[in-house]
Amino acid sequence: MSLGKRLRQLRRQRKWSQEQVARQIGVTRSAYSHYEINSRQPVYDTICKLSVLFEVSIDYLINPDIEDVEPVKTKILLQLWQAMDEVDKDHTLNMMAHVVKQSTAEEY
Repeated sequence: MSLGKRLRQLRRQRKWSQEQVARQIGVTRSAYSHYEINSRQPVYDTICKLSVLFEVSIDYLINPDIEDVEPVKTKILLQLWQAMDEVDKDHTLNMMAHVVKQSTAEEY
């Protein structure tokens, strides 16, 4: 899914107008409209603002291969991560690395 389609989808899910989104990220409605129709690409700073506004990762916004369930998973993971202390974060990273290593080894 293109960036423009993804932005339109996220905006419509929240029942926001283009004007409301544009105001919140500090651009004109016209500029935002161009983002949705893919005739103009937002600068990095604007992509960051859109990511925060829509509560999704930057990867989700710009990577057409990421599935539509990504925002929910990302938000949940972030909330869980923020609730952990440093020891739990280290333990979690080690477990995740182990799972990834195992799953990639099984592919070969």
